[in-house]
Amino acid sequence: MRVIAKKTLREFWVKHKNCEQQLKAWYNEAEKAEWKSPKEIKKDYPTASIIEGNRVVFNIKGNTYRLIVKINYEYRMVWIRFIGTHAEYDKIDATKI
Repeated sequence: MRVIAKKTLREFWVKHKNCEQQLKAWYNEAEKAEWKSPKEIKKDYPTASIIEGNRVVFNIKGNTYRLIVKINYEYRMVWIRFIGTHAEYDKIDATKI
């Protein structure tokens, strides 16, 4: 998959150093993945939440942080839509971000 944009993750882990390794690992795994459906994501990430609009919520660092991505399976594209603390996540509408 092509992940857009790593810069968003990098800027986040500079502020939150305790999740740098987990975000780097997620990024590397996502780049190598060949997800064709939400079912395939759930195989790799059983705790991920599949939500409407081809969005997926990943729990990072034991659910301390949340990562929302939008996926176009046909074109193998993953757009990072949000990365934040669980408290920040609770203040947004994950289906519209």
